[in-house]
Amino acid sequence: METTGIEQTEAVYTVSRLNNEVRFLLEDSFQTVWVEGEISNFIAPHSGHWYFSLKDAAAQVRCALFRGNQRKPGFTPKDGSHVLLKARVSLYANRGDYQLIVDDMEERGEGKLRRAFELLKKKLEAAGWFAPEHKKTLPPFPEQIGVITSATGAAIRDILTILKRRYPCVPVIIYPTLVQGDTAAPQIANAIQVANQRHECDVLILARGGGSLEDLWPFNEEMVAQAIFKSALPIISGVGHEIDFTIADFVADKRAPTPSAAAELATPKIDDLLIALSRQQQQLTRQMERTFLQSQQQLIWMQKHLLNQHPKRRLTEKRQRLEFMKLALVQGQRRLIDQLKTRLGNAAAKLDGLSPLATLERGFAIATLPNQQVLRHVNEVSPGDKLNLRLAVGTLQCSVLSKSH
Repeated sequence: METTGIEQTEAVYTVSRLNNEVRFLLEDSFQTVWVEGEISNFIAPHSGHWYFSLKDAAAQVRCALFRGNQRKPGFTPKDGSHVLLKARVSLYANRGDYQLIVDDMEERGEGKLRRAFELLKKKLEAAGWFAPEHKKTLPPFPEQIGVITSATGAAIRDILTILKRRYPCVPVIIYPTLVQGDTAAPQIANAIQVANQRHECDVLILARGGGSLEDLWPFNEEMVAQAIFKSALPIISGVGHEIDFTIADFVADKRAPTPSAAAELATPKIDDLLIALSRQQQQLTRQMERTFLQSQQQLIWMQKHLLNQHPKRRLTEKRQRLEFMKLALVQGQRRLIDQLKTRLGNAAAKLDGLSPLATLERGFAIATLPNQQVLRHVNEVSPGDKLNLRLAVGTLQCSVLSKSH
């Protein structure tokens, strides 16, 4: 058979040889490359290897990640994942397919950020940084409010508008800082530390407007979470929109869905304050009235008590008691005198009944010798002796003429 158009000196390749030499050429020319794209046609067979395509808007390339390297990514890829690959360019000789042998893989874009968010959230939650016991109480009537945000953003305008409407008497200190970009997180953490060092206000608002997860990422940095957790001043987090959640929201003492809502949480409403003041005034008035009434009643009681204890009253009572005792003494003496008179009269009557004088009244006479001795027996005298005869009235002198038994 003739071979048309081929010189005898030219080599003829088999398909296998060609594919192998192309593989060697590719592997020598592209030892390690970094390729970014989106995963599609992801397959994970029982062998444990991963096979997928990496594509962009205009092209795609087949990829293989063998089981031994799967510990490196730290996540499970899926169709639509945006990834960055560290790979070697090779050729699958059996089919002649050009492919990438992946050594390492990492998430890119929002998927990577969400994974980092979840990892940090779990870490800080396990450390107790979200626990209710670490939440500080917001002052009911702040004397000065600090705001950490961009000095030129819409958030600060919204916050100042709300504060002026709700609580116009409170001064506001702005700690300006970047709220987006790679250098924003250190600035935010530093602003929190400065506010604590100065201690010019008694509550802080940490805020920025809405945005993508990447825009809000500074508020998901651990250094910002640490500054919030260590803050001695209570912090209200008002980052993004109502559906946005950041690590700062979980660590802060209070989370507000928007910057405007954060301003509302930080202040009492002036109308509510006036109502509360009116209610307190009424309570104070009632309490003062009760206190006055109690004091008045106590004063009346003390006046009565003082009147009862007054020296003049006590002297009057003593004088009355003395007069009563004097009267009682006089009456007692009179009763005693009457009793004594009665006893004396009875004794006199009894004595009178026993007196010899009473006998004389009945016609008897008492004979006495000159020596006043009462004559009781005739043998005590002799004829011629002198005798005195005492009669009821008067005395007779007699001579004894004779005597007989």
